[in-house]
Amino acid sequence: MAKLIYAAITSLDGYIEDAEGRFDWSMPDEELHAFVNDLERTIGTYLYGRRMYETMVFWENPPTEADESPVFSDYARIWQAAEKVVYSRTLRTTSSARTRIERDFDRDAVEQLKQSSGADIAIGGAELAGQAMAGGLVDECHLFLCPILVGGGKRALSDNVRAELQLLDERRFQHGVVHLHYRLRV
Repeated sequence: MAKLIYAAITSLDGYIEDAEGRFDWSMPDEELHAFVNDLERTIGTYLYGRRMYETMVFWENPPTEADESPVFSDYARIWQAAEKVVYSRTLRTTSSARTRIERDFDRDAVEQLKQSSGADIAIGGAELAGQAMAGGLVDECHLFLCPILVGGGKRALSDNVRAELQLLDERRFQHGVVHLHYRLRV
């Protein structure tokens, strides 16, 4: 059975974007990006809300400039190879291959996907991940804590979701980002 994994790069005070919707402070350096790439290699399907999809679709046709790093290009290949499911009531078409739209998040359908998938599944977007956590679907959580306080914005973890976590691993990166890897005990 595949694992459903939620990963988020967050401020120390728990936000994935600040009050103005910016997240430029969370851009990974080469070391962190390479680590994330290695985590993402096991992903066969990404589950996204519309806004997260609209952010991530950049990787469908990223710039191919000579100054792009091998880590950058590697992530583009990883993302392009995976299936994508976008949950949206407003999106009519997608702009990436291997992508389908679902109008509503269906807990049972995601459970079936976990049962039938030969590769792990990532869920992106705090609101969608909150629904999956509330439904007892998320198996693991990777939080990347950035050394910044943004004071408000969009939270990385939903309110009104209670789950016990078991710390599996932690790692400190040279620019002060800390990775925490948890298993959810539901």
